[in-house]
Amino acid sequence: MFASLSQYGHQKIIFCQDLSIGLNAIIAIHDTTLGPAIGGVRMLPYKTELEAIEDVLRLSRAMTYKSAISGVNLGGGTAVIIGDHRTQKSEVILRRLGQFVEELNGSFIASLDMGTTSKDMEFIHMETNHVVGLPKSLGGSGDTAPFTAKGVFFGIKAAIKELYGTDSLAGKTIAVQGTGKVGEHLVSLLREENAKVYVSDIVEDRMIHVSNKYGAVAIAHNNVFDMELDVYAPCALGGTVNSHTIDRMRCKIIAGSANNQLADDTVHGAKLLEKGIIYAPDFLINAGGLLSCYAEIAGYNVLRSASLTENIYDATRSVIQKSAKENIPTHLAAMQIAEDRIAQIKKIKQN
Repeated sequence: MFASLSQYGHQKIIFCQDLSIGLNAIIAIHDTTLGPAIGGVRMLPYKTELEAIEDVLRLSRAMTYKSAISGVNLGGGTAVIIGDHRTQKSEVILRRLGQFVEELNGSFIASLDMGTTSKDMEFIHMETNHVVGLPKSLGGSGDTAPFTAKGVFFGIKAAIKELYGTDSLAGKTIAVQGTGKVGEHLVSLLREENAKVYVSDIVEDRMIHVSNKYGAVAIAHNNVFDMELDVYAPCALGGTVNSHTIDRMRCKIIAGSANNQLADDTVHGAKLLEKGIIYAPDFLINAGGLLSCYAEIAGYNVLRSASLTENIYDATRSVIQKSAKENIPTHLAAMQIAEDRIAQIKKIKQN
């Protein structure tokens, strides 16, 4: 455990258990140099506790980079609840987690992630004020999915601009893997620009619904890696960019909303660079939801949230250009920009 903390550079990891209600959760705080750690509350039926620990450590570190490169004054953290959100989630579990969050005295701010909703944030809010992504009726920003999708959309356009010299998506072939809330919003945005969109999802009914609604082409879940594409957009679980899939990939760009898309940052970032595939780092282009939550914390309006999200376009271009100039993987270029900001802010906080 301490080796894992050292590897990722975390400040603390908190195990939250209440056997009387069946709560098993983990909160990881990676870095609070820029401000309190913010991160989603994810609920998944992890196969093992070690799998949950690995996920919470990687996600919370990514949140640190996401906050830093997006220019907001927040650190990185994440909470995971071990369980099936479709059958095991309850008010009492979420409120108990809220009590654990409250005990951290503002060093961690909870928000939305896979398996949780604005309504769930409302339950957590009953026990702590350190939560965002609340329903609009409570003064929150509501569902962050549209903002996340918009950020990914700008990231795709930026990568297309770097590759083709124009950011027009008309006629471009884009495969969106995962048609949940973010994936569906992204499909809508892409089709509005007349891109040819393919969709895949392990939940067939959802895939067919999105396909029919937006005029996209439904494809088998595993076929996406063998297709000639301009963009592969992973919008479900992470780790789909790995040694097995990269060898099959025939896309020019990878740009999606899924967290931790590279199964191994070092190995697979280098493989993408070697193969000439442009990777728009996930923690950069999926930051729209974070920016929406930051606007909620800072008291900004919807227009300011939209403006912050639009900045993802220029930030993505800068990362791709730095990668090309220095011949380093894009995720490493993005991490260097984020780490430099953290190091600079640390200097003035020490004075």
